[in-house]
Amino acid sequence: MQRTPIHDEHIRLGAKMVWFAGWDMPIQYTSIIDEHMAVRAKAGAFDVSHMGDFLIRGKGAGDLVNTLCTNDVQSQPVGKCVYAHICDDQGRILDDTIVTVLGDDEFFMVPNAATTQKMEKWIRGHLHGPELLDMSTRLACIAVQGPVAKDVMAAITSADLSTLKYFWGGFYQLDRIDNQNTKLVTDLLHGRGHKHGAGVMAFVSRTGYTGEDGFEIVCENADAVAVWKAVLDKGTPLGLKPAGLGARDTLRLEKGLLLSGTDFDGSQTSVQTGPGWVIDWMHDFIGKQAMIQQKSEGKYDKLVCMLVEDRGIPRHGYEILHDGDKVGTATSGTLSPVLKKGIAMGYVPVELAAVGTEVRIRIREADAAARIVKPPFVKRG
Repeated sequence: MQRTPIHDEHIRLGAKMVWFAGWDMPIQYTSIIDEHMAVRAKAGAFDVSHMGDFLIRGKGAGDLVNTLCTNDVQSQPVGKCVYAHICDDQGRILDDTIVTVLGDDEFFMVPNAATTQKMEKWIRGHLHGPELLDMSTRLACIAVQGPVAKDVMAAITSADLSTLKYFWGGFYQLDRIDNQNTKLVTDLLHGRGHKHGAGVMAFVSRTGYTGEDGFEIVCENADAVAVWKAVLDKGTPLGLKPAGLGARDTLRLEKGLLLSGTDFDGSQTSVQTGPGWVIDWMHDFIGKQAMIQQKSEGKYDKLVCMLVEDRGIPRHGYEILHDGDKVGTATSGTLSPVLKKGIAMGYVPVELAAVGTEVRIRIREADAAARIVKPPFVKRG
């Protein structure tokens, strides 16, 4: 089992640890609801160092990334972060990812923790010139999420990150962190303008998995504890709390964000999961023709969001019914801490996927009334 560079800090804070995708990770520190509400109201700090870190560079890197990704990455300006799916020849999703444009022939890709090895193998199978560097075990990532995240970041760097737009990123000196490590050993951070003795060099993006404003800080493993401690030290007076995977899951579900391996498991296409903008039909990518055929035939199950009107908490695997017949299965479900109602995601036939359609979810022995809604369940803030 792998441990992140911040593992000992989680133990010191009394976190409840669980196995996740081969990593020993904090699921909660106090309670999932407490941490969830802190992120919605103020801010939370997450250790997401288990996520993958790929650098794709060299001649032809842009063509490769666009061939792999459903969205158009290559034509975006330097600093833009792009959410995309990576699919097989049949259009089935292998993983979802965020890719940042670092230059004409340089891209930073973040695969999910459980799929990092699979994605490395898949990408290497399509390499014809560019270089793929897997830095997943050499880099750490700390996510600062919530309405006051920008204030927390202002306390650890003199750079004005308030001007960094949503889904953009760049290299910054976290110069308000007292840190002794100045050795940059990864190709992602080395040679990006680090000033000796000026805190921590990091890649910072205005991205996240909570639906709130927030930032993700990618740094060298050796700098991770210093960044984590600084975020908690400066953030705690502002209402920030450390948060675990439990809150991360309920937060993303309130926003209708996909969970790899749960909301898609290798048998669904991007047409089925959405969102629609994840596919740029104007460029060629692996799986495109299969998805064009699927759309034209119009016979497939579609991922929907469902708000439960009755009492009960929907869970993964629960049956979805329409007019008394089973029509689908829930993939994710929980009790929304904000709405105090059950919320779920799941697949139903595309003809039943319209917003407002009434369904029922079999929760234990009872069938709870629910209706299909447009995501997110909870708007920002």
